[in-house]
Amino acid sequence: MCCAEMKGNGAVLLWLGHGRNTETHTVSCDMMQESTVAANIFTTTNQSVKVTCEISYENDRVPLMVLYIVVFIIGLPANLATVYLTLHQVCRKNVLGIYLLSLSVCDLTYLFTLPLWTVYVSYNHEWPWSSMACKVTGFVFFNNMYISIFLLCCVSIDRYVAVVYAIESRGLRQKRIAALVAFSVYMVVGLGHAPVFIMPEGNIANGSRRCFEPSQTSAAVAGFSYARVCIGFCIPLAILIYTNRAILANVQASTGLQPHQKEKVRYLAVAVVTLFLICFAPYHIILFLRAITFHFPELQEECLFEQHIYTPYKISLGLSTFNSAFNPILYVLSSNNIRQEIRRGLASLCNKVNAGQRSTHSSQHNMHSSKSNSEPVPAKGDQMRTTCPTAC
Repeated sequence: MCCAEMKGNGAVLLWLGHGRNTETHTVSCDMMQESTVAANIFTTTNQSVKVTCEISYENDRVPLMVLYIVVFIIGLPANLATVYLTLHQVCRKNVLGIYLLSLSVCDLTYLFTLPLWTVYVSYNHEWPWSSMACKVTGFVFFNNMYISIFLLCCVSIDRYVAVVYAIESRGLRQKRIAALVAFSVYMVVGLGHAPVFIMPEGNIANGSRRCFEPSQTSAAVAGFSYARVCIGFCIPLAILIYTNRAILANVQASTGLQPHQKEKVRYLAVAVVTLFLICFAPYHIILFLRAITFHFPELQEECLFEQHIYTPYKISLGLSTFNSAFNPILYVLSSNNIRQEIRRGLASLCNKVNAGQRSTHSSQHNMHSSKSNSEPVPAKGDQMRTTCPTAC
């Protein structure tokens, strides 16, 4: 006799059989039981992947906090000074100044999110504010990363056109066109990151209070990661390498520049590409590897990303913030117009300080002279009065 229980709609059905029918039903029951066990094992495995793929947030807490604090301390005054200096250049209709001003404003808004991320990391990756605050902070953080990347490309392209096509570019390099290009970069990147506001990773009310922590990779997330790596890193890197190499070749072939001026251009070209690679290459390489794991389910079941790649992923994301601190030093201070503006500002400040010191010394000298020239004269009632010279 064979007895198999099948649960459905709250009822239990029993099959009883004898003879050959019993053997037939026995085989079918065994097959059904094996398939049920296999299904249960598969479900348990999937559930265990979600449960056992736990992330340790202690490994990256101190490095991330140090990164964010250092970048904020260096980047905030540097970008504030850059905004002031480049604003003067924009008023003087300097085309490159428009891109540098847009880059500095972008880096400033990017830097203002770092204190929030520092608090988040210090609270063991628990967001203490609302879901909307998480979404806005994540939108500004990731949005401005790629705005900064594309504006760096605009700066390199503008320098390339100005150096390689100095005569032909006189009609193309206009203040209005530069402002339109910078505005378009802001709008396109902003629209591309608009889905941040509907992503579940920004919903704090779910109970985990995680803010844009990496979740299970899906087809949409993998596709978005491929797009970010290709459009947000590979293409800009190719533009930076091509334009800076062309600038360097043109300057090296020039006979009107001194050797030290050519050396300076060479160092700047190498520094631009090197800084870009240091800040953005690690993050996008790990992002690419994470997208690849979607095509290999066995890697997801082994929790490869959560156990081995998560900490380098977060550190590389923090490393990308260094770009905001060093952009002013690299681009602004390398501009002759900006350096002249700094010299004029420092000279004006020194003149004001010297004038103030001279006026202070002069007033102190006059006071000392008036005191030394005044003489006490005895008066009635043992009172003293002071006679002042006619010069006073």
